[in-house]
Amino acid sequence: MNRELEKLPTPAVVIHMDIVEKNVSDMLEGACRAGLKHRPHIKTHRSGYLAGLQVEAGCSGITAAKLGEAEVMAEAGIQDIFIAYPLIGEDKLQRLLDLSGKVKVSTLVNSAVGAGQLSDFFEKAHKRVDVLIEIDGGLNRGGVKPGKAALEFARSIRELAGIRIVGLMYYGGLVYNSRNIEEIRQYAREERDTLLQTAKLLEEDGFRMEVLSAGSSFTGKVPEELRGITEIRSGHYIFNDCGQIDAGLVKPDDCALRVLATVVSKPDEHVVIADVGTKSLTGDVCHYRKGYGWICGYPEVEIYALNEEHAFLRCEAENPLQIGDKIEIIPNHACVVTNLVDRVYGFYNGKFRGTIEIDARGRSE
Repeated sequence: MNRELEKLPTPAVVIHMDIVEKNVSDMLEGACRAGLKHRPHIKTHRSGYLAGLQVEAGCSGITAAKLGEAEVMAEAGIQDIFIAYPLIGEDKLQRLLDLSGKVKVSTLVNSAVGAGQLSDFFEKAHKRVDVLIEIDGGLNRGGVKPGKAALEFARSIRELAGIRIVGLMYYGGLVYNSRNIEEIRQYAREERDTLLQTAKLLEEDGFRMEVLSAGSSFTGKVPEELRGITEIRSGHYIFNDCGQIDAGLVKPDDCALRVLATVVSKPDEHVVIADVGTKSLTGDVCHYRKGYGWICGYPEVEIYALNEEHAFLRCEAENPLQIGDKIEIIPNHACVVTNLVDRVYGFYNGKFRGTIEIDARGRSE
């Protein structure tokens, strides 16, 4: 480990910006070859700086999970924002209306109640907002079922004056159960075919399907299987993590986000304790990998348990780590980690370049 990393207080979240730039470029190039736009999901980093980097690189806009994120991104200068979440309640609709006066904004609808509320609010303001109909991708968490059910839903909201239906959105969350690239390819083909078949039904009924939005950080890495839709919304690809290592999509050297920790005790020859826990790493687990992260340079050492401020690291042989050693950990799920800190430490080719604010941290409202 280089000396500049060793100087940081721990635990600390480190972003290797040279890897970030490569990840952003690779995803954009793949999307472009397949005729797709890329509208990355910024819930992974919640940083206006990193969102700006993605847009400057060529992304068509961004995707936000929550209004709070979108408001911060608008203040950071992002001009085209899709909010991939149903917005229910007058407080949120007023905020969306306010946001629409500052930047280009769109959102999704997945219920007659939600679509009606949204339309009424914008119609009273003599405005219309673009919406995508959310199509269920197998998680059963809010989307309209594909095919005829989606057509019937679209017909039921067709005459609402405050919204304009511009396409469909799909999130195939089941892809994260994949063991390998071939399973990921199959999921990608399923999301493509589901969107295209449903869009065809709606187009035949007179709807304009300008936007067909899908693509996760898994299926976005096989963009050739998504030809025919219009955009992907990959998120944690910008950092990558153990979930992607687990599925064979990336190697540890492709992972830009690391959590730096210090070994603080050694209770026996096999186990050491590091000063990082669920408050700085994440308690999320991978489907097919044991432990709570990958320790760079020490693949034989497993993080087998976490408390709030302690990580338990064991090795079948004598543990090579000693008290005072600093380690970089690739987390199982990068999206959780950035929301645990106010700022991260940016490095480029091993040299410290400055801190990056996580300015939408905690903005889930």
